[in-house]
Amino acid sequence: MHTSIPPQATTLALFCKVVDNYGDIGICWRLSRQLQREHGVAVTLWVDDLPSFRRICPEVTIDQKTQQVQGVTVRHWRDQDGAFGVADIPDIVIEFFGCDIPPAYIKAMSQREPRPVWLNFEGLTAETWVEGCHTLPSPHPQLPLVKYFFFPGFNERTGGLLHEAGLEVQRRTFSGDATARQAFLAQLGVTSTEAQALTVSLFCYPQAPIADLFAAWRDGDRAVTCLVPEAVATDAVQAFLGQAPTAGANATQGALTVRVLPFVPQPDYDKLLWACDLNFVRGEDSFVRAQLAGKPFVWHIYPQDENLHHVKLQAFLNIYEAATPAMQAMMLAWNGAFTEQPDMATRWPLFAAELPQLADLSMEWQQHLLGNGDLTSNLLKFAASVRK
Repeated sequence: MHTSIPPQATTLALFCKVVDNYGDIGICWRLSRQLQREHGVAVTLWVDDLPSFRRICPEVTIDQKTQQVQGVTVRHWRDQDGAFGVADIPDIVIEFFGCDIPPAYIKAMSQREPRPVWLNFEGLTAETWVEGCHTLPSPHPQLPLVKYFFFPGFNERTGGLLHEAGLEVQRRTFSGDATARQAFLAQLGVTSTEAQALTVSLFCYPQAPIADLFAAWRDGDRAVTCLVPEAVATDAVQAFLGQAPTAGANATQGALTVRVLPFVPQPDYDKLLWACDLNFVRGEDSFVRAQLAGKPFVWHIYPQDENLHHVKLQAFLNIYEAATPAMQAMMLAWNGAFTEQPDMATRWPLFAAELPQLADLSMEWQQHLLGNGDLTSNLLKFAASVRK
């Protein structure tokens, strides 16, 4: 692991506009840290929403224009204005998910020699069309610049997924140590009795049928401990708790205990996924980490107009090797993809009965993903091929 930047390090700027609260910045922060730590790249991360960033990285100061965080230069992206010169332009420029880089910055990019490698880091999807678009060039209509599309994905015809060197060793070490699991959950306020139940992490958008799922768990014949981060599913959680859903709040009804957790730094979120028997995740970042955790999960995809997210959800289910019938039904219902109201009282027992099988299938899928290499290395290899 690099502790300092060598004098001739590759320089890189990553622009992130936060749309999905924590998911967008979560992806960009993981990428930035891995570029710096494992490859010695000098990274500047431009972020427009520092408060959201701070929720997953407490070291971030929300009122500074420029700061150093874990070896990464973080700059507050306030607007599209500002003057930039050639000296401001790094070797590689990445715009996350098609965000618009300031015009003056793009103009300075066109004046730099050699030109920077310009990448549009796209959102993750299992749709097959991305395989034909991955690394495609897109010349600028007026300036001598070419932008390349770079798609994360689930096979070798895409850029792969973000995962750090040593992550799998850390997961195996943690998962094989019952004492470490108990100690970690205890730090979050989870009692030993709660930890012995079916332990579930819940991270979703407000549209999910949370109250129905809570009712199914409450009335079920198996004890369930649901761990939900603060500020997630607040209405449903507050209704269950009967009090404000602040970190530390908890209540038990029937077979269900709901406990509110503080937002944790990214490394601890991985441990939370490893410590749970089942993970409900949302968006992209936690969705990827759940798969790398090798545990059963239910994905809540980011809602889009005209239900386009249902197309993306089905595309993933088509390639997901652990998508048993009950899992598919559960995930489709969780995302409102059925015309009838989701009946969690019926769907949950069928899904829960498959959890032992899903645990094995999830590990097989995780090994498949690791075999595609890590996205950060794949991205740098491509950038190097463009720069030749």
